[in-house]
Amino acid sequence: MRALHADTGYLLYRLGLRSGQLFNTFLQESGLRLRHYAVLRFLATSEGALQRELSTRLGYDPSAIVGLVDDLEKLGFAERRPSPDDRRSRIVVLTEEGRAFLRGTDEAGLRVTNELLGPLTPADRDALHTLLLRIAEDGLA
Repeated sequence: MRALHADTGYLLYRLGLRSGQLFNTFLQESGLRLRHYAVLRFLATSEGALQRELSTRLGYDPSAIVGLVDDLEKLGFAERRPSPDDRRSRIVVLTEEGRAFLRGTDEAGLRVTNELLGPLTPADRDALHTLLLRIAEDGLA
């Protein structure tokens, strides 16, 4: 394992898996998974988004977005509406129920993050966040 732990990319991969497992465990009661949660969080920062924009911004396959949005619609957390810019297109919008769900998950989400980052000091957490943000803005934007 020592050789694997010397590989930063592998460590990021493993931490990503662990983070996903923790979030999925906390979301399990709601019937959602981390991928649904990511869509909801993205929609909370916008006035709505085309499904292809969700796919591009979140890095999910377009066919996966269709199923995720279908699931969120069934729960009443999101809905598809006609796009104000193009009547042929539909945008996905967060509903009030979706906003309430997100508000209800804030504390649990913080607990998950605290569990994952438990070994780090507050200064370490800030530094890690800053570095990850720099990488994300350069490579994932």
